[in-house]
Amino acid sequence: MPAEARSPRLAVLIDADNASSKIADGLFDEIAKLGEASVRRIYGDFSNARSKGWSDVLSKHAIIPQQQFAYTTGKNASDITLVIDAMDLLHSGRFDGFCLVSSDSDFTRLAARIREQGIDVYGFGEQKTPESFRQACRRFIYTENLLPDPPNVEKEATKPLRPPKEAIPKIAKVLEQIESEDGWVPLGAVGTQLGNVASDFDSRTYGFRKLSDLVRKTGGFDIDHPEGGPVRIKLKEPIGRSSSGRGNRKKS
Repeated sequence: MPAEARSPRLAVLIDADNASSKIADGLFDEIAKLGEASVRRIYGDFSNARSKGWSDVLSKHAIIPQQQFAYTTGKNASDITLVIDAMDLLHSGRFDGFCLVSSDSDFTRLAARIREQGIDVYGFGEQKTPESFRQACRRFIYTENLLPDPPNVEKEATKPLRPPKEAIPKIAKVLEQIESEDGWVPLGAVGTQLGNVASDFDSRTYGFRKLSDLVRKTGGFDIDHPEGGPVRIKLKEPIGRSSSGRGNRKKS
């Protein structure tokens, strides 16, 4: 029998000073969708009260702490150690991807360097994370989306970080980029292209677990689900405009 394909091997490197321990469960659930977290390391001064939360969850998730005492003020020694370890792991050639957990823009160059090597980088940080770091990653997940749901919250929807209508321009831009004869584009193709052009796009940011639910909620798109076929969408025609005056790019 052929050997079962192994999940991508991932190195998870966490900046304890720039990530909350409250995301731990959601973080590793999300990483499990991407591959196998073969290396799990966290960097910080765990003698500091700010890092105590992480100390309480290290054993649960088999995270190896890399203690860095704050001997001096100024540049964080934890950041430097994380970068050194990342480069050592990169050149070992054993990993298919890296998960960098931080909201610090100082890791932008590290993410870019790893991707130059042809290795995927997945970033995890708060909404305040600078765009430079977010765009340096193949995909960037907001850690606010990884926090546990409050009790009695419906599973179909989560509390939005942004209103759904803010997603319309991004989805509309992708529709323009995908060739179509009649303006209808498969929703699956839309989701794939969104991931390519906007590393931080996530339906959960707008309060929905599924892209299809988000698209419906925006009210900006027509939706079609042919029997036996995939869900398709197109941008709604503005009132007063002729349907002949709009459409995605035609195939030449």
